[in-house]
Amino acid sequence: MNDRIINWNLDPVIYWITETFPLKYYGLFFMAGILLAHYVAKRIYIKENIPVENLEKLFIYVVVGILLGARLGHCLFYDPSYYFANPLEILLPIKKIGETYQFIGFQGLASHGGTIGVLIAIGIYCKKYKTNFLSVLDRIALVSPIVAAFIRFGNFMNSEIYGKPTNGNWGVIFQRDDLIPRHPTQLYEAFSYILIFGILMLIYNKKKVKANGLILGVALILIFSARFIIEFFKENQVDFESGMLINMGQILSIPFIIIGLILILVRKSRVGKGESHP
Repeated sequence: MNDRIINWNLDPVIYWITETFPLKYYGLFFMAGILLAHYVAKRIYIKENIPVENLEKLFIYVVVGILLGARLGHCLFYDPSYYFANPLEILLPIKKIGETYQFIGFQGLASHGGTIGVLIAIGIYCKKYKTNFLSVLDRIALVSPIVAAFIRFGNFMNSEIYGKPTNGNWGVIFQRDDLIPRHPTQLYEAFSYILIFGILMLIYNKKKVKANGLILGVALILIFSARFIIEFFKENQVDFESGMLINMGQILSIPFIIIGLILILVRKSRVGKGESHP
């Protein structure tokens, strides 16, 4: 076997807690990403002399926003007809098999839906606690690539959301699916997000930018531009994407890139007019 080809055949289940409830690598990586992002955010709050209690309240809103948004996004963006016919499966980790429901865990989370969910959750938080919306978003944007990277590492452990076939001389063979060398697009995304996290931290530390939307704008542009490009190497997730010029993931990425550009242009315009930023 070519030494540039990796054979990947990891069992996605680490341990069966009960006969029907597994501990999976995906869930472990998801939680590890959230906890690491929380740790970094906590350091930022301490550095800026912001009460850590504020972060703890925000953390609950963000986690709920991610989970609900990502789940609803998958159901509504990728297979709405099925989930409208089976509404219990939207928010419960079950699937109707035959005449009975069985526990299978959540089989789909959409990053675009997760982003929308976080924005809504932060909006609710800021309204309730009378906090500057852009200020909170900038700080969350700093750490969001950490969560995104760990989610993609989890996808790799699950042998899912992989790429199109390579030329056969290199790639990863996901043996739980087929024996074709494929682009490990989960890793492409994960390492892209780690790089983006580094870029955002450099901007934050160098510019001392706070509460003006610059970091959020840069994060949206970089994260969803990376996603847009990597989608060209990724297998379509659902059948209806096969006849499309660009797939659903790319279509959903475009609005976020545009929002990021608008945030940066608005900030530049304000700076040009001599307005100060906190």
